[in-house]
Amino acid sequence: MLIRSKVIIAFLWLLSVGLAWGQGGGVLAEEYYKAGEFDKAANEYAKLLKTEVTWERLSRYVYSLQKSNKTDDALKYLRKQQRSDDVNKAYYELLTGQLATQQGDTTLAKTQFTAAIQSSKASLTKLEKIATAFNDVAEARWAIKALETAREVSKAQTAYSEDLMTLYKATGQTEKAIEEIITTSKQADKKESVLAALQGYLNTKEEPLVEKALYTRIQQEPNELAYNELLIWFFVQKQKFSRALLQEKATDKRLKLNGSRVYDLGMLAMNNKEYKTAAEAFEYVTTTYPQGQLYPFARRLVINAREEQVKNTYPVDKTEIRKLIGDYQRMLQEIGTNVKTLEALRSTANLYGNYLDSKDTALTVLDLAIDLGKTDRNFVDRCKLDKGDIYLLKGEPWESTLLYSQVEKSQKEELLGYEAKLKNAKLQYYKGSFAVAKDLLDVLKLATSREIANDAEQLSLLIVDNTGMDSTEAAMREYADIDLMLFQNKTDEAIAALNKMWAKYSEHTIADEVLWLRANTYLKQGKNAEALEDLKQITAKYPNDILGDDAMFTQGKIYEERMKDKQAAMEAYQKVLTQYPGSIYGAEARKRFRILRGDTVN
Repeated sequence: MLIRSKVIIAFLWLLSVGLAWGQGGGVLAEEYYKAGEFDKAANEYAKLLKTEVTWERLSRYVYSLQKSNKTDDALKYLRKQQRSDDVNKAYYELLTGQLATQQGDTTLAKTQFTAAIQSSKASLTKLEKIATAFNDVAEARWAIKALETAREVSKAQTAYSEDLMTLYKATGQTEKAIEEIITTSKQADKKESVLAALQGYLNTKEEPLVEKALYTRIQQEPNELAYNELLIWFFVQKQKFSRALLQEKATDKRLKLNGSRVYDLGMLAMNNKEYKTAAEAFEYVTTTYPQGQLYPFARRLVINAREEQVKNTYPVDKTEIRKLIGDYQRMLQEIGTNVKTLEALRSTANLYGNYLDSKDTALTVLDLAIDLGKTDRNFVDRCKLDKGDIYLLKGEPWESTLLYSQVEKSQKEELLGYEAKLKNAKLQYYKGSFAVAKDLLDVLKLATSREIANDAEQLSLLIVDNTGMDSTEAAMREYADIDLMLFQNKTDEAIAALNKMWAKYSEHTIADEVLWLRANTYLKQGKNAEALEDLKQITAKYPNDILGDDAMFTQGKIYEERMKDKQAAMEAYQKVLTQYPGSIYGAEARKRFRILRGDTVN
């Protein structure tokens, strides 16, 4: 038994030695190569090439001969092998061409490289391998030719798109690179990589090439939805929603998509405050598909988009508000009051309460909405918040807090619940109960909604900064009273109170807040010059306080959007960047500055 075990052990040892010996040449050659002992490496690779020819062995063998000052030997070997080894002929031709390039013989190099591709045309696998080999020796343009040949052989338009895109980009052939990216978009599973690749061209001098290439491809293949989607994506990235809408409508008509994509674009435009384009999108859905499932929603959103336009044009035109209410009422008469149109009742109520001072009418409409929508808890709770706001407008804060608290309880840990808690905190602030308000706000700083957390943070800072100078907290109480006036749309009374407050507290820590509130109130009244004067006082007197960058950025927006003074706007945005390098407005100021300067940016 012992003898038998020894025989087995001996056999296994011999087997392992044999395997090691078989692999040893490759390992040894690689070690010599990496160590820079090229003469020894060449000898080892020569032995290996007699058993099997691979691209790595061959290219390293030739390189090792070159580094050993044996270039002539390398050429002789390659020429000999070209004649005797048809299987790997393309590799020998490629390496002969590479040596010719190094010796300055571009004619021979071209001949040999062309021959290498010709020798590989027998199969796609060979063309793919020779393309990889060309890339390995830094001949990217010939790698491109190899892959283009492979595409012709395969007769597949999208074949090798990603590889070609990378090679075109590496060789500075930007237009062709973009074309390959667009070609790749036909493959549904490549969508994310395509968008990432195109994103790299946005905001650069090559950006116009993307738009041009997309239009060209759409003209060539008008029924290929992927190209239309890319162009629409491009316009959305550039915030060119009106152009995106034109394209989306054309696609919808051609491919009969029932308006769903136009509707989605309308929602996107709404979220980006592009209300005019949003209204046009929803109008298209209602007129093109009057019997469609989206009709009742689009019908309401057309009016809703126009409502946002009216409410964000200062001073707000009450005649336009009445028109909007009429539009909502006609819509409800046409479609009826149901789950698809309940939001129209909310909108109507809030227009009555917030802009026409018809608070009782607003409450009546909201009660009707709650009754009709009682099966939808979220809708009912939103209506309750609206009712709370209307009662606050009426000067009945106890009714308000009762409603806000009901929603807090109903929507615990939900966004609507946090919104209700914020409204309760503001109610305490309006009442002058600053400690209670701050406790509520401190909880809200941790809210999942970034917007609510930011609002809570700002109001908390306002309270902390301005309740320590005097024991009566008189300035803060006056300021909170004015804030409530503004909530109740009493802008004229608020301005009068702010003027008195500024005269009284110009040396108080609240002084910059008074100027900021007065500037924003002037903006609501459409008084741009007065608003600018207050904002300039903030940046002159309190440049390093918390509102310094807010005031500077807002100046830029007034010059740009309201006064159409391009130069003054650019100067303001430039100051945001130079004087407030850490400002949250930095990215937006830079973008606006570049657009005004005429750069190709989003």
